[in-house]
Amino acid sequence: MTDEVSFCRGADGVRIAYATSGSGPPLVKAANWMTHLGRDSGSLVWRHWIASLSEGHRLVRYDERGCGLSEWDVPSFGFDDWVLDLEEVVDAAGVDTFPLLGISQGAAVAIAYAVRHPERVERLILVSGYLAGRGARATTAQDRAAAALDIELARVGWGRSDPAFRRVFAMQFFPDGPPQVWDAFDDLQRQTTTADNAVRFLQEFGTVDVRELAGHVDCPTLVLHSREDHRVPFSCAQLAHELIPASRLVPLPSRNHLLSEGEPAWPVLLDEVRAFLG
Repeated sequence: MTDEVSFCRGADGVRIAYATSGSGPPLVKAANWMTHLGRDSGSLVWRHWIASLSEGHRLVRYDERGCGLSEWDVPSFGFDDWVLDLEEVVDAAGVDTFPLLGISQGAAVAIAYAVRHPERVERLILVSGYLAGRGARATTAQDRAAAALDIELARVGWGRSDPAFRRVFAMQFFPDGPPQVWDAFDDLQRQTTTADNAVRFLQEFGTVDVRELAGHVDCPTLVLHSREDHRVPFSCAQLAHELIPASRLVPLPSRNHLLSEGEPAWPVLLDEVRAFLG
């Protein structure tokens, strides 16, 4: 499958890379961490997502600022920047109204965009997402220590040739993944961004909080989440379902944060998404 890669500028002038694939009605994917438009179509981590979502749709996706083919050396790195970048990509791609997909922290970006632009978002799909980041939802000293450790692991180990530190992230994202998926995820971590940006990403992810916005989502919403997700607990999906008015929650039979192609939960997710999009 061939991606058509283009570039646009964020509101502050940062270069953002976006790609389109497939044909048909549009489906827009909000950016999430660990993507690279030049590599994802061949990666064990993302290739099945891209191929399947491009069937019957014109899939629009992009790399976050600081990541992939987008500009890495950026002055501003906040949640509002991510929402503004989505606005610019949608306009540059010439998309009017569309269903919007958010995966992991991209779910919070998708929610914020949908609340700002209810006239454009027809349906919302949230996969493995959360309304509040690890720091924002921490209620105990143990929770706060775990959130801080996440950042310290990236600070110490991201740029090393030894994959031991990065493998911690791989095993959280794919606890049931085969070794070749762990290796692919390790490659993706090294190729998508710098160690400094990885720390900046994790710091910002921890502060994300769209709980007050969730009740203002005004479109049908599908919430999909692995029941035993090791990276983002299933309770985050339950909270999203509770707060988003017209939402439906589908638990997935998996422990993985990002579903791999061969696991039983993958066709379940695809069937649910296709039925939801009609």
